[in-house]
Amino acid sequence: MDILLAHGYYLYEDPHELKVMKPYPTLGLLYLSSYLKSRGFSVGFFDATFSQPADFAARLERDRPAVVGLYCNLMTKRWILPMIQAAKAAGATVVLGGPEPPHYAEDYLARGTDVVVVGEGELTLEALLPHLARHGLNGLREIQGIIFRDGDGAIVRTPPRPYIQRLDDLPFPDRAAIPFQQYLDTWQVHHGHSSASLITARGCPYTCKWCSHTVFGHTHRRRSPANVVQEVEALVEAYRPDRLWYADDVLTIHPRWFFAYAALLKARGLRLPFECISRADRLNERLVDTLAEMGCYRLWIGSESGSQAVLDAMSRRTKVEEVQAMTHLLKRRGIQTGMFIMLGYEGEDTPQLEETVEHLKKADPDLFLTTVAYPIKGTPYYTEVESRVLSDKPWDDRTDRDLTVAGRHSRRFYSFATRWMVNEVAFHKLWHSSDKQPLRLAKTYVNSKLGRVGMALTAGETETGGQG
Repeated sequence: MDILLAHGYYLYEDPHELKVMKPYPTLGLLYLSSYLKSRGFSVGFFDATFSQPADFAARLERDRPAVVGLYCNLMTKRWILPMIQAAKAAGATVVLGGPEPPHYAEDYLARGTDVVVVGEGELTLEALLPHLARHGLNGLREIQGIIFRDGDGAIVRTPPRPYIQRLDDLPFPDRAAIPFQQYLDTWQVHHGHSSASLITARGCPYTCKWCSHTVFGHTHRRRSPANVVQEVEALVEAYRPDRLWYADDVLTIHPRWFFAYAALLKARGLRLPFECISRADRLNERLVDTLAEMGCYRLWIGSESGSQAVLDAMSRRTKVEEVQAMTHLLKRRGIQTGMFIMLGYEGEDTPQLEETVEHLKKADPDLFLTTVAYPIKGTPYYTEVESRVLSDKPWDDRTDRDLTVAGRHSRRFYSFATRWMVNEVAFHKLWHSSDKQPLRLAKTYVNSKLGRVGMALTAGETETGGQG
């Protein structure tokens, strides 16, 4: 075995994920597996999703891989750190990739990682694995796109590796390497249908300041419509999923490509219901009609805020009214709409939160998810607030999700603000529905008022702990 690939998403160790029960495989690692196999490497795969942490140690003991390649993100860091130690104890060279490690390379190297891969991993691992086999950790400066410690202990960052331009040259994700049917069965049991994920492109050219572009950069590289259709055909033939999840950042970013893809699917008789993400400024009537014809049952829009001033501060490059108009259009075409809403961004206060509530009432999405802004290292947002970033946990026990910003409202304030927002919008929706459900109406009304009172009581609390 040239490399054992693994990730740290242990479904049964995550209470939140257990409530949701919508697991998808780690596509990035599956792409690495299929690519390396196509280049003649012997590749093992440890899929943590339905496993226990102890299973990884057992796999290391059984296979004794020379190299272990771990994928790490905010969600999986807590498990990746002990996995690094286990791999080192088994005598493996540890290579770490994903969106977080490049920005905390020194910390990960100090905890046993030998090499951190920056950006896409396919070409870097293709060059790195033969080098490790022949020279070990010596002479790594010749490998593009990595971070390591030299013999003197100094951190070395080699020149970045160019991105893969022809995505059609990549083989499809190596779904055969994992218990893929178990993913489908889990969906079926908990939601009454199965769902499979895929991507049609890599990278996002937009400039939202809080969004990480560490792996794919600000590029946008598309697979050909024919290539994606071939993958859908292969998925249907091998696994017969009921639905698809297009994991692209913005599925409709390129209309000409999108219409060509829709036409090819129709010509091949492929119509699977699907869910996707897009932007209001990348939608119009023709695109929405095509989405509906293709079987799109839900589209998520990164609305983030109902305050234009906050959107502009984020470099979101969209208009509040545009989001509302496209939400209404989607709903008229029978497509459910979901929104992502972010509280606590720089420049937001109670008036801007009120604008967001009014925005949600006007847009009337079918559902919306809220989060409180946290600065991800490597993003423009993090750079802007870096001098005020706070954490009450040591590095090993936290992720960037645990970071906050000195001077802004306290976590308690945003807990109340979220309670108010969710219930105020729910009350508005119920009040204007034909089925008012008096008990639910009363409950949402009371919770909305409690949230607003809590906001008033905690308005003077800041993340410094002082009274502002």
